[in-house]
Amino acid sequence: MRSSKPILLVEDDRVDAMTVRRALTELDATNQLIHKTDGVQAMEHLRDKSNELPCLILMDLNTPKMSGMEFLQIIKADETLKNIPIVAMSTSCQQQDVDRTLQLGVVRYIVKSIDYEEFVEALSAIGRFWRATDELLTATQDCETPGPPMPY
Repeated sequence: MRSSKPILLVEDDRVDAMTVRRALTELDATNQLIHKTDGVQAMEHLRDKSNELPCLILMDLNTPKMSGMEFLQIIKADETLKNIPIVAMSTSCQQQDVDRTLQLGVVRYIVKSIDYEEFVEALSAIGRFWRATDELLTATQDCETPGPPMPY
């Protein structure tokens, strides 16, 4: 089951934003793409109760006004927002940057310097993972087996 919720893209570079839009189109993502150019705008959007929360946030780590790291810390400390999956995007391939974002709870770190096909495959892999997880959760919820939880 695919989510009908929007995807929030936080990206200040127009070319990178167009690349994300093109990749999502190529992957047949029908979700509305909401584009914000910095973390401050993204936080305002997320905290506006009239906006539907996104099913996914694609976040450039190097945005103006609020760094991606600061954005991640705020999101993960907020009870309403902390469970939204976040994919970090950066030009940095430094292991310390990858480790730090993973510690802050991102589900995937994508280096923007990869070629377009690799970028599409990275987004596709994320989509396959969530579809499989969603199918597993749906199947589990459909089971009405009484008894204690399994020990694994």
